[in-house]
Amino acid sequence: MNSARHARLCVPICVRRRSELKEAFERAAPLADLVELRLDCLEPSELDALSHPRELDALLRQSPRPLILTLRPSEQGGARSLDLDERAQLWTRLCQSASGTEETTAEEETTQDHFADLELDLLETLKQETLARLARRFVLICSHHDFKGVPPSLDEIYERMTKTPARIFKIAVLANVVADSLPIFRLLERARAERRELIAVAMGEAGIPTRILAPSRGAYLTYGSLDATQATAPGQLSAAQLRRIYRIDFIDEQTLITGLVGSPVAHSLSPHMHNAAFAACDVNAVYLPFEVRDAGDLMRRMVHPRTRELSWRLRGLSVTAPHKSAVIPHLDWIEASAREIGAVNTLVVEGDAVRGYNTDAAAALAPLEKLLTIGGARVAVLGAGGAARALLWALRERGAHATVFARDEARARSTARDFDAQSASLAAASFDGFDLVVNATPLGTRGRHENETPVSGVQLKGARLAYDLVYNPSETRFLREARAAGCATAGGLSMLVAQAAAQFKLWTGTDAPLETMREAAEAAMSEL
Repeated sequence: MNSARHARLCVPICVRRRSELKEAFERAAPLADLVELRLDCLEPSELDALSHPRELDALLRQSPRPLILTLRPSEQGGARSLDLDERAQLWTRLCQSASGTEETTAEEETTQDHFADLELDLLETLKQETLARLARRFVLICSHHDFKGVPPSLDEIYERMTKTPARIFKIAVLANVVADSLPIFRLLERARAERRELIAVAMGEAGIPTRILAPSRGAYLTYGSLDATQATAPGQLSAAQLRRIYRIDFIDEQTLITGLVGSPVAHSLSPHMHNAAFAACDVNAVYLPFEVRDAGDLMRRMVHPRTRELSWRLRGLSVTAPHKSAVIPHLDWIEASAREIGAVNTLVVEGDAVRGYNTDAAAALAPLEKLLTIGGARVAVLGAGGAARALLWALRERGAHATVFARDEARARSTARDFDAQSASLAAASFDGFDLVVNATPLGTRGRHENETPVSGVQLKGARLAYDLVYNPSETRFLREARAAGCATAGGLSMLVAQAAAQFKLWTGTDAPLETMREAAEAAMSEL
């Protein structure tokens, strides 16, 4: 694999009191190259005290990592309302020397290891003498934030920044859709060509790929929070995730890009599994989450080699709800089983074409091989969506006798006909005598449907085995009800690992490390 290049990672700290800073510094230091101190998070009295020159100098000496001092107003994501004059006054105090004069001594110029992040509007209005003093004390960062979207004037904003005395520029915009990342990647390309230092981020869930890939595309740094609860901007991953799961130190321009397309994807276990597998097999690849509303827009603008607007080594993608059918019109080739199922969960980019596969079907039966004989088994499939269709295809191939149960009886009948199965009403169903009952609905998935089940324990009484395709949480209400009814049970994690392993082989040509993938998934679930 490529050797570690050590991507520069900044960990923001947002505390209310100076007494909390030491602990925060200690927590940040093991993973951070720089620490951003959000001065706007401090209580007003604490900020006033810290802005005394001697207090600030002591803080700068105390920090175990170079500090980025940031005083963000609320309209640019800050914790307090600060008008232009208030910000100017605070920065004027902060750039004074410890002696209280306006000049900086040779000893105090050691603070050039530290940074001051000032917004573009402030840098354009501060007096020249104040800017000169700031530039002697700190490396200046000129920043602009837009929490509504991507402004059409992004290049104009960048050009205004180049006219300030800042050495580093920062632009952060909100990505409302995943393609909003494209202007950020283009801006990074421009800055690198012009040999300028740029921090560029697309905020929000849809912009997460920029946080992971930006350092490998020339960004000066990327930001990672202390932990999942202390993000200082939308979509900010933790420093531990960036270093340990996504391995940003190993990503370079030759890294193969893979990932998960769906909505929602934020809590998926797939990045944990695939990135652990790439590390274990020494494959130069990374697996990213892509929060996508419009699959067609993604396919046209970011995926298909003939139309995409981004130069990257995209190797393939996993596809989950609600896009398993929506991607099909954008593919150049689809395997026969996926076409019959009507759902694609795996894309492989080959040359200038995109190929579609379904690894769910075979994986769905993998956890059952040692639990019952599938051929001739009487199987109840709960649900009539994409997961049910993949399962029904596999059951038909193995000679099982399936019956589809769904709340929408018309959809159940239609789905059953497609796979030579029977259909029946779910509301009054009894599963006494069935060898296998499978929950192929999303009910029970962690989140708002976590305490729901498609059927009750009373209905399950007399069934031999209950199998839940939901894998997170590992113990669903459906499984609890089934166990109370006397059924043997099986969860969905084995299926998740099996379908992911098949994807890994399609992308890399090598067998996946199954145990590594399972351990990574289990470890991730234990932290939720």
